[in-house]
Formats: sequence, structure tokens, C-alpha cells
Amino acid sequence: MCGIAGIIGTEHSYLARGADVHQMCQTIVHRGPDDEGIYAKGRAALGMRRLSIIDLSTGHQPIHNEDGTLWVVFNGEIYNFPELRPALEARGHRFYTSTDTEVIVHLYEEYGSKCVQKLRGMFAFALWDERRERLLLARDRFGKKPLHYALSGERLLFGSEIKALLAGAPELSDVDSHALLSYFYFGYVPDPRTAFRGIHKLPPGHLLEFSSGQIHISQYWDLPSYGIYSPRSEEECLEELEHRLAEAVRIRLLSDVPLGALLSGGVDSSAVVALMARASSRPVKTFSIGFSNEDFNEAEHARLVARRFGTEHHELIVEPQIEETVHLLTHSLEEPFGDSSIVPTYHVCRLARQHVTVALAGDGGDELFAGYDRYRSHLRRRRLRLFPAGTGRWYRESIHPWVPTEWPGRRFLYNLSLSLGDRYLDGISILPALVRERSLFSKDFLAWADRETSPYEGFRRYLEHSPDSDPLSKVQYLDAKTYLPADILTKVDRMSMACSLEVRAPFLDHVFAEWAAQLSPRWKMRGGELKYILKRMAERLGVPRQVLYRRKQGFSMPLVHWFRQQPSPALLDILLEPKTIQRGYFNEQALRRRLFEHRQGLRDRSWEIWHLLIFELWHRNFLEPATQVQSTAAYWCRSAAERECVQPPVFSPPSPATVQVAR
Repeated sequence: MCGIAGIIGTEHSYLARGADVHQMCQTIVHRGPDDEGIYAKGRAALGMRRLSIIDLSTGHQPIHNEDGTLWVVFNGEIYNFPELRPALEARGHRFYTSTDTEVIVHLYEEYGSKCVQKLRGMFAFALWDERRERLLLARDRFGKKPLHYALSGERLLFGSEIKALLAGAPELSDVDSHALLSYFYFGYVPDPRTAFRGIHKLPPGHLLEFSSGQIHISQYWDLPSYGIYSPRSEEECLEELEHRLAEAVRIRLLSDVPLGALLSGGVDSSAVVALMARASSRPVKTFSIGFSNEDFNEAEHARLVARRFGTEHHELIVEPQIEETVHLLTHSLEEPFGDSSIVPTYHVCRLARQHVTVALAGDGGDELFAGYDRYRSHLRRRRLRLFPAGTGRWYRESIHPWVPTEWPGRRFLYNLSLSLGDRYLDGISILPALVRERSLFSKDFLAWADRETSPYEGFRRYLEHSPDSDPLSKVQYLDAKTYLPADILTKVDRMSMACSLEVRAPFLDHVFAEWAAQLSPRWKMRGGELKYILKRMAERLGVPRQVLYRRKQGFSMPLVHWFRQQPSPALLDILLEPKTIQRGYFNEQALRRRLFEHRQGLRDRSWEIWHLLIFELWHRNFLEPATQVQSTAAYWCRSAAERECVQPPVFSPPSPATVQVAR
């Protein structure tokens, strides 16, 4: 596991400097504390920070081919390299290391950019072809490993994290206001945007080829058609599921350093631990955290699984030192990120890193096997026809704005007034500024936002072009393309890398995932029961029934209680400070009302408050805006052409030297 960065000149007059890439690599030392390697020649400079996992002695990057004309820097793991290497050697290729990285350069010699289709694993890599003067960037199929790129002047820059690009090109610091609008909707910035206008994410399953100053991006993989395969019997389905998932787990046990598992006490991680225990000759090391509030505490369920499979179990009870933790983590967030489970994820990764360097986890099981409660709600709401044809829009425009914000049925009625397709999008939205939650935002911000494309548009395209027609599969596909890479996998990558821990996800093995996606929906949800076939398989493996058949809790925090009782007033009052209000995003009275409703127990606003708090702390702790600035209201009122020429002063980030990573 590593972090990568690099610069490629777009003109022949450009001479790459290793010192520039070294500066970029210094911002991502946490991703690879063991080693640094740099290649700089002609117009290309590649750099990496290494966390040693396989071939500890000779796996130094960048890796090259036999004559030194191909160079690669790589972040991730290739699990099928033991099979790929003998085949390449049989074709005359000579290896000088035992690392998985080296197969990439030799595969490229054989297949060109199509080499990526041979790889089974998680990866982001950059390969420089000296003879053709061509750069190839590639990101794995689900987006487990991040990769960003930008054009700046006569250079193309790339890196595992945004801060690496800002270190190499501070001029890329202009904030993308539309990305921030998307954050209000979803709690994250969807691919390919980032919070910075000139920096982009390479989408999962895509390649970027750069040659002669031109960028060409292409998709090399997508999930197959959903729901087209139905085994003849439940026994046949269980046998195949167990066999395929066991293989995905087994190939992820390859490591030259200590390895364990993150055990939440849910179905997915419990199934992974069961299969690890069966494949391991010694007790599996497992790690879990809990909370003192029992409504959110899954530690007891994790203990049941640990005892059942005889693991070497480690547990940490997290106390609500929320103010300290939030400030710590928001220093490392390069763009606003509202998933509150970053806190328990960070703590469990930090606990695991004290004992192991690699950990397996259950990420992806919910998306593949329909594990989210919102899937069940979506199917139920499709049957409800509360509003006669044509009256839904009238309700949203004429009635909804006047419904008291504390009224419990306000959001539900709004949802039912929408078309069937938009109901799911509204259901996964937190603060959609252009529609349901307009009252929270300032008039100036809304005047700007109303001229922008709705953040829903990209999501609607996924629903319209999903490779199947049944309603469950369509929303599963949408989540696999949006929520999974931009929220779940981003959270796991950032928090694990902050602790220098590699996390592997067997459910997201693409061979297994393709099979799971094609399973008929009746094997995923039956009679309202989520993860039907996965639970049956886990039960066969020996996972205790009380773990499998209970209310889903998720890996979340007791925010509803902490925000009413625990945090010092200073934490929530950040949202009401003049500095926050003067940014121009929010209606101050509406903001005060929501805080009052939550503190008085009128309505649970913890989720919304968390997203607003993270948004403000991102400005303060990562961007570090100047204190003496004018309001950005005037900026939002400009035309698009005018905004291209003017950067709102509150969006000025710190210089790269001040960017700090939470360790």
C-alpha cells in the first residue's frame, strides 16, 4: 500500500524535477511511512511513498521493465500476481523483484493499456512510457484506491490525495462551488468533481491516457446486468456463494506482515471473519470498537463472533471526546465529508494498526446484497399514491415551505409528492438546497444555486442507464457508482491511511461482485428481509443467529445524544458565530431554529447538524481562510463568466506547507 504523485510536462521545454515530486510526496507520508522513491527524467517525474506489505526487501518503487523504458508507481495490491507472473515469464519477461507491482510493466508490454483488465485487486497506478512519451493512469473497478489529476500550465499533475496536487501547484486552490452544493445534497462530493475546480477524480473503472498534451479518459469496466441469474435452488445458491466468497477472502490473506480483520458485529464482517478463521492455521486477530450508549453499541455482537471463531479479539470503547476528534479529523479532510462514521472508522483503524499492518473488512456487502434499510423503504413507498396526478408539484411549491420544520411528517410528505424516480434521490439527500431544504440557505446563495445544474442530474443518469429494470437493482447500481466509491470507500481509505493501515474488501473482489450483481433480486431481499441469502450463508458458517437476525445499526455514532448532552457549547455554537454566517451560505434564523429543535428534543437534527459542522470546520481547519474578507454573497450573484474570473476570498486555502495530516 502506498501513496503516489507525479508531474508530466506538456511541452518539450519542460524539464521534470525530482524535488517538486518529493514535495508532493511529503504531504502523503502517512500513506507510506516506510520508503520513498522518485523517478525524474525528461518531461516526467514519478514519486511514491511505500507502506511495505509484500516483498519487503526488494519492492522499492518506482518499478521498471528490463530496459528501463517503462516506469510505474503503484498504490494497492494485485491479488492474482502469483498467477500472472509465471505466464509472463513464459513469454520471456524477466523479473528483478518479488513484488506484485512488477507484473504491471510487463503486462503493459504485452497488452498496452488493456493490461488493466488482467488485474484482480485494488489499485491506482501511473505508468510512464518513455519511448512513446505517454502516461497511463488507472483506477480499480470500484474505486477502492483514490487517484486525482489536474492540468496546470504546461504540466499534468496526479496524486493519491488532493493535498499532493496543491503542494505541486498551489494555483489549483480555487474552490468548486458546485461541488460544495453537491456536498449539501449527499454529504460528499461525487466523482469526477473535487472541492477544487481544477482538480478531478479519475472515476472508478476508468483509464486516463496523456500524450502530446492531450487527455483521453475511457471506461474499461462496469458492473454487468443485474438480476439475470437465478440458481435452481437455495442450496445451489448457498454453495456457490460460499465458494466464491471464500476464494475472495483466501487470496486476500497473502501478506508478508501481520494481518487481521475489522469486526463490526454485522453480517458482512462476521462472514469475512468466519471464512478467514477457516482458512487460517492460527487465530485471526480481530478489532472492534463500541460506545457506552447501548443504542449504538455493537461490541457485544462482535464479541459473540470472536468467541465463536476463537479469534484474538481486541476491543476499544470510544468515549464521546467529540470536539477533540472532530477538529483532529477535519484537518485531514481535503473536501467536506459528512459521514459521521469516519470517527469510529478512524478509532478502529488506529486500534488495529497497533497489532497488524493489513486488515480485511466487510465493505461492499450492503450494496451487493441489499443491506440498507432505505432499499426496503424505497420499495414500500413506490406503492403509495398519496397525491393525485399533477398535485405533487403544487404541494412542494405552495404548501411545503409553510409546514413547520419541526413537524415529524414534513419530509415524508414531501417525498411522496415526488415522482417514483426522484423519491429515492430525495431519500438519500441530507440538505438539498434547491428543493426540500431551501429555508436553511441564504437568499444570495439560492440565487446563485438556482442557476446551477441540479446535483441530482448525474444520479438520474445512472438510474436511467442502469443495466437492468427492476427497482431494487436500479438503486443498488446507483449506490455502487456513487455512494460506495465517494462515501464508503473514501472514508475507509482516508481513515485507514491516516493510521498507515491497509484495508482489504473481499466483497469487492470484481469476480465475486460480478456474480453477486447478477443474482436475482429475490435472493437479496425476500419478504422485506434484507441480505436474505447472505444471512443464510453466514448462518451455515456458524455466525450466531442473534448477530444475523437483529435490527441493523450500521457503523455510526450516537450523535443524537452527544449533540444534546455531551459536547461543550463551543462546538455547536461554531455554527452561529459571525465567521460562519458571514460566509453567506445559510439563513441565520433557520440555522438557529434547527439547533433549537434538536437541543429541545423537538426533532432529531443530529445528522444535519453534523454535516453543517463538518462543512464549517473544513473551511477553518483545511482551507484556513483569511479573517478579514468580504461576504461571498456578491460572488454568487455574478454570472458564470464573471465567476470564472473572480475567486471568492473565503475560498483561499492555506499554502501547501501548512497542510497537516491527522496521524
